[in-house]
Amino acid sequence: MTPTRRSLLTASVGATLMPALPRLGRAQAANTIRIGVLNDQSGTYRDISGPYGIECTRQAVQEFGNKGFNVEVVSADHQNKPDVGANIARQWYDQGVDLIIDVPTSSVGLAVNNVAREKNKAYINTGSATSDLTGAQCSPTTVHWMYDTYMLAKSTGGAMVKAGGDSWFFITADYAFGHALERDTTGFIKAAGGKVNGAVRYPFPATTDFSSFLVQAQASRAKVIGLANAGADTINSIKQAAEFGITRRGVKLAALLMFLPDVHAIGLQTAQGLVLTESFYWDLNDRTRAVTQRLQPRLKDVKPNMASIANYSCTLHFLKAVADMGVAAAKASGVEIVNRMKAMPTDDDAFGPGRIREDGRKLCPSYLFEVKSPAESKAPWDYYKLLQTTPAEEAFRPLNEGGCAFIRS
Repeated sequence: MTPTRRSLLTASVGATLMPALPRLGRAQAANTIRIGVLNDQSGTYRDISGPYGIECTRQAVQEFGNKGFNVEVVSADHQNKPDVGANIARQWYDQGVDLIIDVPTSSVGLAVNNVAREKNKAYINTGSATSDLTGAQCSPTTVHWMYDTYMLAKSTGGAMVKAGGDSWFFITADYAFGHALERDTTGFIKAAGGKVNGAVRYPFPATTDFSSFLVQAQASRAKVIGLANAGADTINSIKQAAEFGITRRGVKLAALLMFLPDVHAIGLQTAQGLVLTESFYWDLNDRTRAVTQRLQPRLKDVKPNMASIANYSCTLHFLKAVADMGVAAAKASGVEIVNRMKAMPTDDDAFGPGRIREDGRKLCPSYLFEVKSPAESKAPWDYYKLLQTTPAEEAFRPLNEGGCAFIRS
């Protein structure tokens, strides 16, 4: 097989890790907080966060200002490979990175979670969806920001069942995220009296043709095809379903994790009527519009979505906690800086007021949106209309149901 540029890059990064970070003098290092943005900058999830997530992080640092210590932002591409992500994380922490954020792709997110726990370093995951980060694989050094598979299943999946979609077929990305999303959505379907007619799992990230899976889904006679995937995979699934005329035959598509850039890529003509859940929308209220306006020079002609702007939100809160406890103490222990973050209420223009629960779950409302038709959209990126809001304390799995080992009952 002829090696691709991506496979060569993966092998290179896996073998040599990242280039060493610039060495700081002892006094400078002691007074510098380093934040590493680790995400997908070249693959399936690039447009969800990628370079935009890095810019949102830098915006938070700029707005935080000078509070007596320096802040440095570094970044790397984990290429959706758990071993690559874990190796980068280990090298970063050893070289003085104090916090790693973002990390989409749940298999990579869980791998980095293990490294952060081993190194006693802070880790805020904004990109992975698996609810296991605050459940079976929770860690006292980890915070899970913005969304997870339980929240998505409850909001989007629950709404589809209530609307009559009581039989499902899943097209699932075959890794931790897809499995968790299918599992959590299945729980809500069955609890509401519905059933799952079948499921197919496809290789991730090597799949672009979903035609055979869509044919299987249609043959199952399910009323709803649940897309337990994200990014380019969701885009391709929806486009190919439209080409086959599946939705014209009365079958509903449930995009269980979909972001604003996905809608933009698909176009309103094809995406109109889709129901999805996000915890942020740029045109939701005055505060979301204000932070979007401040970010626009960095993002150019792209609007932030819940994944990219979560980097802004979590970075601000982390830096507030550092200022509150002091740089030396923050750098000394990931457990202690995360505990300080949990003790402080969260509040910013992206997500409004909230808190971080004992298991590391950042609580925020979830919003069920419907994609507008071309006629309803009045301006670029005017894509969503709000259907319902789930309050922050109700949007996520209850604390006593997660099975987090370090939480005392």
